[in-house]
This record gives sequence, structure tokens and C-alpha cells, in this order.
Amino acid sequence: MRNVKQLNFSIVINAPVQTVWQRMLSDVGYRQWTSAFCEGSYFKGSWQQGETMRFLSPSGDGMVATIAEHIPLECLSIKHLGFIVAGVDDFTSDKVTSWAPAFENYRFRQVDGGTELSIEQEIAPEYEQYMQDSWPKALQKLKALCEQN
Repeated sequence: MRNVKQLNFSIVINAPVQTVWQRMLSDVGYRQWTSAFCEGSYFKGSWQQGETMRFLSPSGDGMVATIAEHIPLECLSIKHLGFIVAGVDDFTSDKVTSWAPAFENYRFRQVDGGTELSIEQEIAPEYEQYMQDSWPKALQKLKALCEQN
């Protein structure tokens, strides 16, 4: 049985939706704001719906997912399917089947003065405190990235 907790975060960024979307998902921008989770984080793959994504640490370990939904400038849904350990995809271990699939959903909404970015994330309970600590830092990094000229 799947055991996940849902976490919710949001931030208002003083920049147009297009800027937030582009800087958040670009290779360079992604590396900057996700450093709050793991210094040197990067992705391999495409943000297009149905595509496989690999979210990786410098060691090459990380998570494998598919893009469940991609509506440009509105929403992005990532369906996490498993871990990557020592270069091998793990979809079937007890460590994975206890939580997978887990969704990470981003919604972008134009508000006065900028963009409201909302995140809903399903996670295994043992990662709750880590995410509660890391997400606010990541969102501040993203805000700074998007608000610079």
C-alpha cells in the first residue's frame, strides 16, 4: 500500500509567468534553484508530456519520472516512478513500491505584480522534514533568479 504525505508550498515572484517558467525549467536555472536540495543537482530528459526525466545528483544517483502533464505557462506534473542507484533504475524494491508513483505538481498563476507558483508534492514520510526545510530555500533561490534582470 502506498504511503505518502502531501506537502504544499507557494511563493509570489515579482516576474512574469513566462520568466518564472523559463528560468525554473532551463538547465542553468534548474541547477541554481535545486541546489537547495542537493548541490550539483541536474536533470536529463525533456519536460514534454509523456517524456522520461532523470533528476540526478553529482554522483548520478537520483529519481526517474515521467512528465504526466505539461501545459506551458500553466502547469507541470511530474510522476516519480523510482530511484536511480549506481546507474540502475529501481522501480520494484520495497523502498520504491512503498511510495511510487508520487506526483510533484507545479501551478503558475498570474497575480498583481508577478506570478504565484504553487507546488503540491507527494513524498515518502521519511523525507517530510527534509522537504519542509529545503523547499523554502529552493523557492527563495528561484525568486532571486527570476527577479534579477
